[in-house]
Amino acid sequence: MSRRETARCEWGERMAEDILRSIGFVEGVNYFKQSQIEGGSSRPDFVFMLPDDLKLNMDVKFPLDNYMRHLEAESEAEKSQFQTAFLRDVRGRISEITNREYINPEQGTLDYVLLFIPNESVYSFMHEKDPDLLDFGLRNKVVCCAPLTLFAVLAMVRQAADNFALQKSSEQVVSLFGRFNTEWEKFTDSMEQVGKRLDSTQKAYGFLRGTRRRALERPLGQIETIRAERGIPVALTVDDLPALTAQEAVDSSDSGDDED
Repeated sequence: MSRRETARCEWGERMAEDILRSIGFVEGVNYFKQSQIEGGSSRPDFVFMLPDDLKLNMDVKFPLDNYMRHLEAESEAEKSQFQTAFLRDVRGRISEITNREYINPEQGTLDYVLLFIPNESVYSFMHEKDPDLLDFGLRNKVVCCAPLTLFAVLAMVRQAADNFALQKSSEQVVSLFGRFNTEWEKFTDSMEQVGKRLDSTQKAYGFLRGTRRRALERPLGQIETIRAERGIPVALTVDDLPALTAQEAVDSSDSGDDED
């Protein structure tokens, strides 16, 4: 590749990258530059990453030399000569990238490749001077893109990728709802079991607080009545308990002997 061709290739790359940035594409995420084709020898200028691991290749090495000579030519004969050469160059370029590994569905590429034309005037010139040229490209699965066309194509690619990501996110959300529903059912089952245990515990507590408490309070009440009737003071400590009389001691001893 001559210096002039290299300069035009670099110019095409800069223009393409300006369009990519305006759309919001990020290198290394949405596209790669000069990436070696797996199992091949070609290096597309740009590789766009699509959903489901698909790829779309684009070439920006567009033949402009004869077009520039056509513009600079002074005679009509020279203009016609360079025009014919330019249109021939474009057809040759279309055939070249069709035959280079840019389109390989087995390797995950789309069934088309993009050829970037870095100037709207050149695009219009091609369409005007050779109306069949763009159709020739489509028949060979090459989409010729001027800056505005490339913007539209990549905007659709970006929208498709966003829609795919949204669909995947929606599927994940629905999946999480399913998981939440399963866990919620387990939670409600556990809550019901705990509730039953709490009911059982509450009933047992109510039984202790009611029936058993009243059963204990009845003899205590009778004892308190006897104490009050006999005028026995309330003992705050063991030392405050009234001493037994001699007769009560004897009666207590005799009672113990009788039990034996």
